[in-house]
Amino acid sequence: MTDFQTREMLDVRAERKESGLTWVVRSPRRGQDSPLKRLLVHVALVIAAAIAVFPVVRVFSTALRPGDNPLSTSLNIIPEGASLDAFHRVLFESGLPNWLFNSLVVTLGTAAVGLILAATSAYAFSRFKFRGRSVGLTFLFATQLIPGIMLLVPIYLLAVQLGMVGTYQGLVVAYAVTAVPFSIWILKGYYDTIPVDLEEAALIDGCTEFDAFRRVLLPLSVPALAIVFLFNFLAAWGEYFTASLIIGSSEALLTWPLGLQRFQATFQTQWSDLSASAIIVSIPIVILFVYVSKYLVSGLTLGGVKG
Repeated sequence: MTDFQTREMLDVRAERKESGLTWVVRSPRRGQDSPLKRLLVHVALVIAAAIAVFPVVRVFSTALRPGDNPLSTSLNIIPEGASLDAFHRVLFESGLPNWLFNSLVVTLGTAAVGLILAATSAYAFSRFKFRGRSVGLTFLFATQLIPGIMLLVPIYLLAVQLGMVGTYQGLVVAYAVTAVPFSIWILKGYYDTIPVDLEEAALIDGCTEFDAFRRVLLPLSVPALAIVFLFNFLAAWGEYFTASLIIGSSEALLTWPLGLQRFQATFQTQWSDLSASAIIVSIPIVILFVYVSKYLVSGLTLGGVKG
């Protein structure tokens, strides 16, 4: 009899009689955490969640404060004299709706362009053997080691030469070229996990190589495509420095990171309006995360193992 079987028998036979009732006493089995350990883990998780949520709660509380009391040190979530005036002002009396629209146009354009370039480029690196393939992958990876701030000057000079300063197109191209290399690596690793036999079977059935890519490989790569779309979206949604160079001071094209700066004057900051705007601009990101959350784990892990 093995040690594990002996332990099981001892667990079952450990009985105690109290008041005519029989209680079965079981010690924690191998691989099972004790109640005290589970309690400590849950307490730690609750504390971590409270720390993470606290800044959001404070921003929401600041947005509800009246205009004459924006810097109160009170810890009440709902402040005294709370109102929704700040939300009304930023939605109907400021340029926030236009800033959000501009940001959505730029980020969706960046995500779409980056996804198309990454999906096709990763297919070439995954399925074709050509000279310079390994060097190209290494070069793409090396570009991620360059700090983004160092790319501002060359990106701006290229935008000037191409006549894209002060346009949506210039900002989309600037964001896409910085996000595509990492996206190619994610999709290439995911494509490697999909058997080539599926595409070969489609070719035998009469599909062209592009049809096999579009009808077989892409549907099977939805988790990785969702991750790439999310990565490209986030790379453009809250970016400030590149937008300030490409867009400049054009009021009609301001994205929300540039627009929120309008709430800060030389000697005064409109904290209530700034906090209300921060809550509103976070809503699209929350919705996007909720929608693609089911793809996060599979999209990031399956591409890390081949076969």
